Amino acid sequence: MRSESVNPESEFVAFVQARQHRLLRSAYLICGDHHLAEDLLQNALVKLALRWRTLRDGDPEAFVRTVLYRDAVSWWRRRRRERLIDTVPEPPPGPGDDLPARLIFERALRLLAPRQRAVIVLRYFDDLTEARTAEILGVSVGTVKSQNSAALRRLRELAPELGELLGARQ
Repeated sequence: MRSESVNPESEFVAFVQARQHRLLRSAYLICGDHHLAEDLLQNALVKLALRWRTLRDGDPEAFVRTVLYRDAVSWWRRRRRERLIDTVPEPPPGPGDDLPARLIFERALRLLAPRQRAVIVLRYFDDLTEARTAEILGVSVGTVKSQNSAALRRLRELAPELGELLGARQ
C-alpha cells in the first residue's frame, strides 16, 4: 500500500519522463510513421492517466504497450482501404543501393504484416519475453513464436543485404 503523502500526479509524470522515449521508439517501429507514433503514444498516455490510480501498482508500461498495439491495429484497419495518390512512390532500394542498415531495416519492417511487426518490435527492440509479448498482444505464446519465425523469414527475403551487412561487421 502506498503512503498517502505520495502525489499520484508526480508519480505519473515521473513514469512518463522515464519511459516516453523508449515507448515512442516502440510506437514508431510498430506503425512506421513519426507523427502517428506520437499520436498513438499520446492517446495511450491519456488512457493511462485516466486509470493511473488503479494501474500504478501493477505494470503501467505493459498497459501502455497494449494500448499502443491495439490502437495501431485499429488505425491499420481504418486505413486498409485503397488510396489514390498524386505522385509515384519511390522504388524500393535495389541490391546495389548504398543505404544504411537502419534504413534498409525500417523499409523491410514496414512491409511486414502488422502482427509480425509488433512481435519483432516487442521481442527484439523492447526485449520482452515470448510470454510477455503474448500477453500484450492478447495471443498465445505459440502464436508469438510462429509470427516471430515468419517475420524473421520475411525480413530475410525483403532485405537479404542486412544479413550481409551483419556478417561483414562480425
